[in-house]
Amino acid sequence: MPLTVVVGPGLVADTALLASLVAGACAELDVTGEVVTAASADELRSLLAASDRPVVVLPGPTPPVRALIGAQPPHAVWYDLTVEPPVPGAAHLAGRGLWGVVWAVRHAVHRFRAPATRVAYGSHPEQWGDLRLPVPHDAPAPVAVLLHGGFWRSVWGADLMDALAVDLADRGYASWNVEYRRPDRHGWDATTQDVEAGLTALRGLAADRPLDLDRIVVLGHSAGGQLALRAAADLAGRAGGPRVALAVSLAGVLDLTEGERRYLGDGAIAAALGGSPATAPRRYAESDPMLRLPAGVPTLLVQGTADSPDLVDSNRRYVAAARDAGDDVRHLEQPGDHFAVIDSGADIWRDTMAAVDAHLGR
Repeated sequence: MPLTVVVGPGLVADTALLASLVAGACAELDVTGEVVTAASADELRSLLAASDRPVVVLPGPTPPVRALIGAQPPHAVWYDLTVEPPVPGAAHLAGRGLWGVVWAVRHAVHRFRAPATRVAYGSHPEQWGDLRLPVPHDAPAPVAVLLHGGFWRSVWGADLMDALAVDLADRGYASWNVEYRRPDRHGWDATTQDVEAGLTALRGLAADRPLDLDRIVVLGHSAGGQLALRAAADLAGRAGGPRVALAVSLAGVLDLTEGERRYLGDGAIAAALGGSPATAPRRYAESDPMLRLPAGVPTLLVQGTADSPDLVDSNRRYVAAARDAGDDVRHLEQPGDHFAVIDSGADIWRDTMAAVDAHLGR
């Protein structure tokens, strides 16, 4: 399958380096790729109109080209190297520099090969989830909710979990890949409210879709691991909402208090929560997984040994503290880096799913 990357006028980047990144990403996905340059908005519009393949557009700074963001074809992914506000209604990624081109290529290929149904769970442009159902889907399927990481920063989004979302649907799960407002633009409370709303929305989705809400597994990566464990604990203590059968942390940030002291992620924790444990005690008490023990929800922690030593350390300490508190917790620690745990072809992901399937009786 061929893929096209279209470079708009005025983009600041070395084209040879860009082509090399695209070639590597395409080889990883078993597709071919080409990089073409559009000299004007009219030329870009013509290229898009003729496209029947996955396409990534790097629009650049020219206003007439930027006005096209979100234009047809619907499978186009728009990517800005620089930090830009999201464009409602568009598959738009931004702010990851040149390395982000790799993620944009992945996003375009996954969207093209395994289209998802995008469903809004709120009125804000960032309150949505991508739903993929298994085939066939005549019987109620267990639900896998995906929460991306990125140190709670807006430059990272739900596309990080695309490969897992597709893999889970192939395994017979209904995958629900949730986007949410990040605290750098909207505040911490908006983030936690959105994650809970995304989970609560499953009741509405199940009204006309075969979803088994007695078998919900929430899988969060990195910062999403913290969000997954908090949401599972919150829902366990409330009546009427969906209940999480298993919470899975994939290289999760599980000790916010100590992580803030260690300046994890260049101060990402204090930036996200709006202060330190001393200045924002309520938020740490509500959100720090280590302070929420016992969580009261079966939990699986997955951690690569080649990841940050601080994450390896906090996961090991969390397991010990959770077991002492009486929680049902399993620890899967294997070779792999921070992204191996969300690599659908990695051994650590295969073993993660073996544990998830066993817990859900599959």
